[in-house]
Amino acid sequence: MARTKEFDPDAALQSALELFWRRGYEATSVADLVEHLGIGRASIYATFGGKNELYLKAMDRYAEMRDPLLLAELSQPGPALPAVRAVVRRFAEEAAAPQERLNGCFVTNTAAELAPHDPAAARRVEISWERLEVPLHSALVRAQAQGELSGDRDPRALARMLLVLLQGIRVVGKASNDPARVRDAAEQALTLLD
Repeated sequence: MARTKEFDPDAALQSALELFWRRGYEATSVADLVEHLGIGRASIYATFGGKNELYLKAMDRYAEMRDPLLLAELSQPGPALPAVRAVVRRFAEEAAAPQERLNGCFVTNTAAELAPHDPAAARRVEISWERLEVPLHSALVRAQAQGELSGDRDPRALARMLLVLLQGIRVVGKASNDPARVRDAAEQALTLLD
């Protein structure tokens, strides 16, 4: 007769996400996961696969938590540019916040640490960036159609510039002791939307 799981896989996945997010992939060993999750190595492998599979599942969980919020922010009815500005400012504020600064963005961390040599992680990073770029592009197209954004502006290029800016804000916010650095960059980028 098969044994039943004596732990909550959903809670264990959330706990693994928090550990990977705080420490990174390479600095987190399977022994660290066993200790942090409070479950045996065999249970981790049986439930999640190896360390890499668990990390990828943690990335998926992170996307489930973050992506719908962004889409909701950028697809509100009414003027679109205030929503775009709010998203950029929120990223800057989060990057400057003490806890966010310690952890950074899980996707951005993965892009720097794993994407160059882990195709599955790179795919998830790319998907995450698409989930940011597409709603930004849609909001900018809407802004242009509503007369908020000049007709000579390229919404796709602006969305891509904002994507790169937001990822850069996450990197600089994690490494810098000066919150004004990311806030000033965000405000300067927003002038391109005027």
